[in-house]
Amino acid sequence: MVIFIKSSIEQLADRIVSDAARNQASDIHIIPRQQDTLIQLRVNNNIIPQQSLPKDECDRLVSHFKFMANMDIGEKRRPQSGSFVCYVNSKAYGLRLSTLPSNSSESLVIRLLPQQDQIPFYQLSLFPNITRKLLALLKHAHGLVIFTGPTGCGKTTTLYSLLNETAHLFHRNIITLEDPIEKYYDGVLQVQVNEKAGITYATGLRAILRHDPDIIMVGEIRDAETARIAVRASMTGHLVLSTMHTRDAKGAIYRLNEFGVNWLEVEQTIVAVTAQRLVELSCPICKGECSPFCQTFGRGKRASVFELLSGKNLNAVLKEAKGELASVNYRKLKDVIKKGIALGYIKEGEYERWVSDTDG
Repeated sequence: MVIFIKSSIEQLADRIVSDAARNQASDIHIIPRQQDTLIQLRVNNNIIPQQSLPKDECDRLVSHFKFMANMDIGEKRRPQSGSFVCYVNSKAYGLRLSTLPSNSSESLVIRLLPQQDQIPFYQLSLFPNITRKLLALLKHAHGLVIFTGPTGCGKTTTLYSLLNETAHLFHRNIITLEDPIEKYYDGVLQVQVNEKAGITYATGLRAILRHDPDIIMVGEIRDAETARIAVRASMTGHLVLSTMHTRDAKGAIYRLNEFGVNWLEVEQTIVAVTAQRLVELSCPICKGECSPFCQTFGRGKRASVFELLSGKNLNAVLKEAKGELASVNYRKLKDVIKKGIALGYIKEGEYERWVSDTDG
């Protein structure tokens, strides 16, 4: 019998991940400073400092995480990304790593993705009517549906939940192209982007088109080539779902044009665009912040709200984007958040956090 004894750095790494999982953190931040290194957790959109480490110990810790994620340990001058799966109390977590060189040393951010946690599709949105509309979008035989929002707003979680539901409801062949694969599902064929092996978003999409898919999920439209191939895939009888980083739903229309997709192709393919935010919910028992004695204290009380552009409203925005006169009147994110606050569901501070003075 061989007994493997973990080194102090391995034990430290396990302890940091375990603490993050126990606190239901979404991210671990390892931030280098001049004299030491700070470990922080993001919990419910708040950054919480945990501990500080000596610089040399931190360098070994970052190298350990990079080794586990098959990243280049010797390369510290350029950003890298990677992922691996670990287990905390027999529960699987996908860890998505991103390094960024700084003036002191390498900074590392780790996104925690619980593999077993699956949001039921009926809990996708704070308001059920939007949930039904989102699922209805997947009944389209072809077209392009784009989910927008900042990092960490729940776009990918929404996509996974919708795909999982439609795989069981409509029995359609679904293929995803992701970088990295964040959650693993048996009912969906998932393809990992691997640029070293020649599988980019563009080449992967071309290959998927020959694999008889009904629905294609592209992790992110991040460049002109991917945008054009996604649009053309939706023109050839496939339903394509993807994400994009824009401030609101309308911004995705302009971004596609910036990527060189002509207006005719956009008009022919785009079915809907959503903008999503994760908002903190008011406790039904406490007023203001929860008491430590509250039964819901310490639990993640957040829900998604959506701005949805489709049908006549989408056509009006397309006309406006081309410089034509159009009457654009749809429920924006600020209106949805206002409604949630008025009904007592959402904390008032969420409006200031997510809606700027420049939002129309």
